[in-house]
Amino acid sequence: MRYIPNSPEERDEMLKIVGLDSAEQLFRSIPEDVQLNRALNVTAPLSEPEVIAEMKKMAAKNTAAEKPSFLGAGAYSHFSPTIVDHLIQRSEFFTSYTPYQPEITQGTLQYIFEFQTLVAQLTGMDVANASMYDGSTSMAEAFLMAQRVTRRDKVVIAQTVHPEYLEVAKTYTQHGDLTVETVHFNSETGRVLVEELSKLDENTAALVIQSPNFFGCIEDLEMLAEKAHTVGALLIVVVTEAISFGLLKSPGACGADIVVAEGQSFGIPLGFGGPFVGLFACKEKYVRQMPGRLAGVAYDKNGNRGFVLTLATREQHIRRDKATSNICTNQGLIALAATIYMESMGKKGLQEVAMQNAQKAAYAKKQIAGISGYSIPFSSPTFNEFVVRAPKNANEILEKMRVEKEIIGGLPLSWHYNDYPNDFLVCVTETNTKAQIDNLVNGLKNV
Repeated sequence: MRYIPNSPEERDEMLKIVGLDSAEQLFRSIPEDVQLNRALNVTAPLSEPEVIAEMKKMAAKNTAAEKPSFLGAGAYSHFSPTIVDHLIQRSEFFTSYTPYQPEITQGTLQYIFEFQTLVAQLTGMDVANASMYDGSTSMAEAFLMAQRVTRRDKVVIAQTVHPEYLEVAKTYTQHGDLTVETVHFNSETGRVLVEELSKLDENTAALVIQSPNFFGCIEDLEMLAEKAHTVGALLIVVVTEAISFGLLKSPGACGADIVVAEGQSFGIPLGFGGPFVGLFACKEKYVRQMPGRLAGVAYDKNGNRGFVLTLATREQHIRRDKATSNICTNQGLIALAATIYMESMGKKGLQEVAMQNAQKAAYAKKQIAGISGYSIPFSSPTFNEFVVRAPKNANEILEKMRVEKEIIGGLPLSWHYNDYPNDFLVCVTETNTKAQIDNLVNGLKNV
């Protein structure tokens, strides 16, 4: 039992010291009606060759990932240069941990610094931290940061922010004194309903907007920033599709105070939902309220440049009651992968990828809109995602597409918005060929 460090005798001795007769008594606070009073449904112990054979058997059941897919909604299929995987598997990166000792972790600190620099440039903000778990936790932390900065206890959020991000934020704030109010969307444009921005008042800490939003529509961030700042609130901009930074005007240039994003599009594979990497950037005047940590440049007594952690307001580094967050670590290896991707693609490469996404999506949108019975319900400009309104239930159409045409046609909106049973979200990236798009269009015609 090489992975169980305590012998039965040692465990008995530990239980005796704390006054217990069995390990089961450690869990006596758990109500009996929720306890599992049977053995787990797992196999008996297996040898290593048997385990490998069983895993191969299970893997053989997987559907080939190469089937055409037009899924997006926060997790995107993008091409990643092979150099990304090659470099992150180097042992000095793959096994590295938190850089507590700068004298022996200069490489780690340097790539964190480079990551921060690139994120700040892309978002148009003054400063970025050393990454978060993912986009949803970044947004939740931004809620709490806005509350600290403004000393106000209300957040107004657009209904078009990713619904799963909002669920994470509710989990973060459910036991605090922060209240969340929702602004609905315009059924014609797919954007924030401007009339409901009257919910912004002197108690509002922040207005939270996603752009491109969950429907793929690009919001008017400059107008929204003005509305928020008029009442002294911050504008938090959420971005789930990081490739859009290569084409759209940066949130910082539009007046955002805090920008949070999901960086999965930057060379991170779709691994059953993770691990991903959260981006977090803000104006410099708010930096001491930012969660996570910052790597910075320093110089030794001889004038040699080095890298150190310059700000780490985590409970692991300072007194818990003074910490801005209890987020325990950053997605270091994933942040490195994103950094390698951004450095490999370069400014022009990222612009080219973004342009391909926008052009291919525009072609798909035009072709689908031309199918009898189908329409594009929202008039706002989009990036690489858009909503399609079908002549009948979207779940039925997409299931037929999957079974009969072997095409994953998109995401039914009814999963998150009950009032839109015939609508579905389509995403087109640079990985989708013209032939695949044409097959999608033909498939929708036939089903």
